[in-house]
Amino acid sequence: MTLSVVVITCNEEENLPRTLASVEELVRDLGGEIIVVDSGSTDRTVEIAKSFGAKVFVEEWKGFAAQKNSAIEKASGDYILSLDADEELEPSGGEFIRLLFGQLRAKLFDTPGFWFSRKNMFLGRWIRHGGYWPDKKVRLIRRGQGRFEDRPVHEDIQLTGKAYDPELSVNLGGGIGIIHHSYPTLSAYIEHMNRYSSLGAEMAGPRSFSFIDIFIRPRLTFFYNYFLRLGFLDGREGFLLHLYHSVYVSWKYAKAWELSRKSK
Repeated sequence: MTLSVVVITCNEEENLPRTLASVEELVRDLGGEIIVVDSGSTDRTVEIAKSFGAKVFVEEWKGFAAQKNSAIEKASGDYILSLDADEELEPSGGEFIRLLFGQLRAKLFDTPGFWFSRKNMFLGRWIRHGGYWPDKKVRLIRRGQGRFEDRPVHEDIQLTGKAYDPELSVNLGGGIGIIHHSYPTLSAYIEHMNRYSSLGAEMAGPRSFSFIDIFIRPRLTFFYNYFLRLGFLDGREGFLLHLYHSVYVSWKYAKAWELSRKSK
């Protein structure tokens, strides 16, 4: 029973050491491998990946889902752990995988994938409310039993069967986590939302100009997440996160309208 950890990268020299350090001991103990698919980094990303013993492949950017699926296809482990370059596996996650592999060897499980709870960090603060926790993601899959769905953004793994949630079992422990160091600065968040709103507009497709989508919907989104889902309990960071997320919603629909103008 072996483990492959797969990561896609592009200019991630600041994040990648933390990501790979969080799985280095686990991969060594389980006799596994680290696969990094890079899309032409111009910093030290490739050098850092190789320093951790990763197998590095440099490919042209094909989109998030296609790039991640390319990494999965290169993995040879019985199970594959997919991480983003700005994530790290918590110690509880490593212990869970060790325990899980013991039970898999004993054939106590027959599951194509497993849920992990993801902790999203914003300006250095763990965001616990407003719909950001627990941010459940399928990240550990049996080889050949799952792929990322083909969509421009917010891609998730689609399995051949039902995923197992370790937090539902006392035998496998709880609080299995991945830490997502998503937005360390406001500039990074705004840049990210600008890029993602463009991808979201592509998914939505060309639309007519809508006062409701561009003006009303963002305000309702803020009210729902910040007040009804208790986002205000995350302090100033929570306020800024939900405020700018509502701006992202407005951008997305405005850009969808812009696409309709271009198509004409």
